[in-house]
Amino acid sequence: MLDLSLLFQKAELIPVIIQHARTKQVLMLGFTNREAVELTLQTRTAWFWSRSRQELWNKGATSGNFLHIQRIFTDCDTDTLLYLCLPDGPTCHTGADSCFFNEIVLE
Repeated sequence: MLDLSLLFQKAELIPVIIQHARTKQVLMLGFTNREAVELTLQTRTAWFWSRSRQELWNKGATSGNFLHIQRIFTDCDTDTLLYLCLPDGPTCHTGADSCFFNEIVLE
């Protein structure tokens, strides 16, 4: 088990990438703090720190579209997390499966 303090040596908030556990589609990017990671490990659903609302939030608590954690990885610098999840429904608040649907066309 990873010592969680290693994750937060550089900053109180770190990015967490959410990827579909089966399709490998990137679903969203959020930010997490130590308390949110601890809640994620306890509940096996994704918790984040909302930078706009300045509060913890459990993805799906309002919409019902929970992200069920299957596996968790850290990057080589131990300052970013990757959650492989099975979503209950669309991940994006717009109703899209992924938050990444606005393509910037390269010319």
